[in-house]
Amino acid sequence: MARQADNVIEAKGALILGAGLAGLFTAFKLAPFPALVLAGARVGTTGSSVWAQGGIAAAVGEGDTWHSHAADTIAAGAGLCDPDVAALVAREAAARIDDLVQIGAPFDRDVNGHIAVAREAAHSVARIVHVSGDRAGAEITRTLAEKVLATPSIEVMEGFHAVELAMEDGRVVGLFARYGTGADMKLVLFRAPAVVFATGGLGALYAVTTNPLESRSEGLGMAARAGALIADPEFVQFHPTAIAIGRDPAPLATEALRGEGAILIDETGRRFMQAVHPAAELAPRDVVARAIHREIAKGHKVFLDCREAIGDKFAGHFPTVNAACVSAGIDPARAPIPVAPAAHYHMGGIASDIRGRTSLEGFWAVGECASTGLHGANRLASNSLLEALVFGARAADDVKSNVASGNRRGLPPAPLRFTPAPPPQALRDAMTRYVGLERDAAGLTRALCTIGAIERASGSEPSLLNMVAATKLVAAAALARKESRGAHFRTDYPQTESTGRRTLLTLSDADQIVRSLDADSGNVASTAH
Repeated sequence: MARQADNVIEAKGALILGAGLAGLFTAFKLAPFPALVLAGARVGTTGSSVWAQGGIAAAVGEGDTWHSHAADTIAAGAGLCDPDVAALVAREAAARIDDLVQIGAPFDRDVNGHIAVAREAAHSVARIVHVSGDRAGAEITRTLAEKVLATPSIEVMEGFHAVELAMEDGRVVGLFARYGTGADMKLVLFRAPAVVFATGGLGALYAVTTNPLESRSEGLGMAARAGALIADPEFVQFHPTAIAIGRDPAPLATEALRGEGAILIDETGRRFMQAVHPAAELAPRDVVARAIHREIAKGHKVFLDCREAIGDKFAGHFPTVNAACVSAGIDPARAPIPVAPAAHYHMGGIASDIRGRTSLEGFWAVGECASTGLHGANRLASNSLLEALVFGARAADDVKSNVASGNRRGLPPAPLRFTPAPPPQALRDAMTRYVGLERDAAGLTRALCTIGAIERASGSEPSLLNMVAATKLVAAAALARKESRGAHFRTDYPQTESTGRRTLLTLSDADQIVRSLDADSGNVASTAH
């Protein structure tokens, strides 16, 4: 007999899983429609949003247009951006920035009091709005958290770790989450008329990442295990300049440093990006990341040299990066910063439309865990926080317009096991070695073998199954895409096909790819379409 939850909690409106920028902004825009936000830790202090240094892309500067922003987004996406989605997001960016201004987000200002804008890689003009140089994510999330906590229609519950969606007749009706530790651990069923996932990305499933260790794609895994359609999971963006000081996760040297003129050099002082791409250090992220990766593979060390471009202004303009450097004994105003690529952002995710709706009834997804078609094969710098804002607002509007608040009935069967499980090191190592910046059929096959072995040994523990599902989707889709495009580079298929096709698949499709593997050649039946 299936076990039942130890406790049942009713969310009368939207149940939002995740308290980063996407989750908090969705709750804020829902008001006065009731919302219950589930957070793993104290609201406003955890998640990738807090760590975001670059800022938010928006055409708010003099002479800039949303048309230009959309065009830059599409160019960076390597043929896979949905142009209608890119236009929609670029058009709505200014309104979302105004929302944040109205609640007190302390954006940097120029001498005339206007919001200051800076340039980052692959943007044709300066359009990145910042806070204290490199503290946009932390300060905006803090400001929004204060607003959410003061809103009567929003309830926040901290310390819960979701493990599985609750389903009835093919519809999402809530989720199961664990609370407490050891013998006091309980399984709670949260029932709700609308469930919104804002669960972040998958960086912590790689051994080298700039993401917090809770970013292990359990939201995507839960959705996939429930049958949701997943889009473009093979596209994982590696930030070119994680600070290489042996920390897990690795501190980030924001792209804004290269926007200010910082250059990449090797241990001899040789600048190498000029020979790689006409835009040199301001080339798209995948180009810069692979160039650094290849220099390191040749035995070189790579450094970000900020001495001439920024120099003594470093500590004041980039306090977060400066603090990370100083903690490792590096003065970035006087010495180059050692850097290496690290898993940073997932362009793929739970397939969702312009309202945030997924393929499952009663279920929305926003932020990094979603795939809207905005980013294509390679996200444009600082479009991530913008996407969270735009689709958080759109999902909120859709829920308010189409969902009646009130209690739900029924007791869906609960998972039999729900003990916490960190990402196995073997899984993180396999993803880094075989599903990283450069891939081939043999390595992807090895990765899938490792993933399968971990799955068989999981004992049906749901949080581990969520991580397994996410990594299986990434590796299987990468194996099925027999070309190189954007952040996905196949050394055995280095060409880019003339027509770009998005990947849309379910976990069952990924399992079929695994079953169709030829042990000798690694051939698979393609599901990219």
